[in-house]
Amino acid sequence: MRARPRSRAVARANFSITSPKCLAFANFQRMDSPNRSEDRRILGATLVGTTIEWYDFFIYAQAAGLVFGTQFFAPASSDNPSLAQVFAWASLGISFLFRPLGAAIAGHLGDRIGRKKVLAGTLILMGVATTLIGVLPTFAAIGIAAPLLLVFLRILQGLSAGGEWGGAALLAVEHAPKGRRGHFGSYPQIGVPTGLALSTVVLLVITAIIGQEAYLDWGWRIPFLLSFVLVIVGVIVRAKVAESPVFQEMRERAAESSAPLGVLLRDHWRLVIRAALIFSGNNASGYMIIAFMGSYATKELGHDQVSVFLCVVIAALAWIALTMYSGGLSDRIGRVQTFLWGYGMLIVIAVPVWFLIDSGSLWIFGIGMLLFIPGLALSYGPQSALYAEMFPREVRFSGVSVAYALGSILGGAFAPMISQMLFNRTGMVWTVGIYLMVICLISVVALLRTPRNLADAEL
Repeated sequence: MRARPRSRAVARANFSITSPKCLAFANFQRMDSPNRSEDRRILGATLVGTTIEWYDFFIYAQAAGLVFGTQFFAPASSDNPSLAQVFAWASLGISFLFRPLGAAIAGHLGDRIGRKKVLAGTLILMGVATTLIGVLPTFAAIGIAAPLLLVFLRILQGLSAGGEWGGAALLAVEHAPKGRRGHFGSYPQIGVPTGLALSTVVLLVITAIIGQEAYLDWGWRIPFLLSFVLVIVGVIVRAKVAESPVFQEMRERAAESSAPLGVLLRDHWRLVIRAALIFSGNNASGYMIIAFMGSYATKELGHDQVSVFLCVVIAALAWIALTMYSGGLSDRIGRVQTFLWGYGMLIVIAVPVWFLIDSGSLWIFGIGMLLFIPGLALSYGPQSALYAEMFPREVRFSGVSVAYALGSILGGAFAPMISQMLFNRTGMVWTVGIYLMVICLISVVALLRTPRNLADAEL
């Protein structure tokens, strides 16, 4: 009987806080603790911030497809409505050209002063630009100044978007335990479809209350003005989140680079290009749902705008669920493998889906839109984790931000405009599918050159 206490003492000694068993047990608890209050706060902040950021971005995309062609590009629309719509899509795409600049600035600052401070700045900039669009006079009121000011504010949105995603992705992934980076990284990813769903619901409610004619006349301004309130909420939520532990460690070791952008472009430019190409196919496919499909359904197929909005909301909700799933899936089967499954699905349906969309049936149109979602989610959910694992910590914010911005230019920047031009020239909407297929194949080639064991490395 006397030996038992001594045995328990030995057991306690063997399970001390420095023993391998204890460390393994602590790591297991950390890996299985997504509901901890700090984790919830971090993941909630990345989700809320990216949702607001992309809400602002998407209401512009939807307004570009429905309103801006006639309200801000009147001279072209008087003789050629299709050309006016091309100009409206170009105003959507031009901001993407400024994303790399925003990414470079935010990435440089994020690698030097931290992720948290930069994220507050990007959110405020997006909110200010979006709110000002909501009060901007149209071409009928101030002439050529209207489209010029619209493009300027759109450029500010592009600068903001260039820095937002990289900071949010790293804040989530760098807080994640090893083995759950894909799951944690999926939270800023679902901010995109959540922002799409939120913006579409707002448009749906406004249209239902005031009618489609009033919405096209003046009601389109309301979603832009609501952004001011959302940004205040987002800044408050993000202010309560701790800085990334990886950046804190860099700061304590004085390891942050004095010129991270220069180091990135000198030593890792091939990695930036490959990461950008990996994203380009997904981004082009995403903007088909965000912008072109809705515009095509209402203007060319004659579907009711409210019904099309409902289809977009349903597609966005499916996108949210499958993106969450794909992040966790990448923790089990690997990032590259998950991406390849996603792009394989997009390539297979790229052309056939347009025959469904062009059928004239609203129900079949909705099914066609939903068929895009599995491939879209599988090639997007793991992106935060993959990018964080691809770049060394000293240039990570700069690397993921610049790669994401370049991928947006190569993929989604002018995808709606190119799609509109293809349709205008050929009269066959399935040619858009050929365009998407080519971009997705390029992304697959970039993925096949990416190591599959990145998740094993320490961040």
